[in-house]
Amino acid sequence: MKNPWKRLKSKDIYKNPWITVREDKVIRPDGKKGIYGVVYLDNGVAVVAMTSKKEIYLVGEWRYAIGKFSWSLPAGYSEKNEKSLKSAKRELEEEVGLKAKNWKYLGTNYENVGVLNQKIKFYLATDLTKVNQKLDGTEKGMKVMKVPIKQAIKLIMEDKIFDGSAIIGIFKAVEYLKGKK
Repeated sequence: MKNPWKRLKSKDIYKNPWITVREDKVIRPDGKKGIYGVVYLDNGVAVVAMTSKKEIYLVGEWRYAIGKFSWSLPAGYSEKNEKSLKSAKRELEEEVGLKAKNWKYLGTNYENVGVLNQKIKFYLATDLTKVNQKLDGTEKGMKVMKVPIKQAIKLIMEDKIFDGSAIIGIFKAVEYLKGKK
């Protein structure tokens, strides 16, 4: 499909090391002038770390942006020029204190295509071994919970896991496992 939007002018409204907010002056698909805001975040990864008993690891922490505690998958940004698999391995070790022998790429998702450019790559990590956790300053107090994947689905359906990347990653893992039977 051809792009029905025309960008006339762009201006960064806000920028810090993690986020850039840009405002574009545009011609909308209906031909009228308007503005459009875009939020740029670095691409990220999310990991479904699964035991041989089909249990997965969740991490929980207070989420400043929404003002409440949230369970999610081990996840984070990819460093500049870092391959996504390397980022996934780093995040799993840092947040949960695990290394995995086997890795399976589960696919990609764009978090909120209306305003964000961020792309998340999902991985299934199996054959896990315990190592030392390496939390950064913003992750101090992070909780780790291991639950059967069926219980994780139940927690999603009860709105107890409401992080978008966690929901997508868990369902991608479930569908992948169905195909392996």
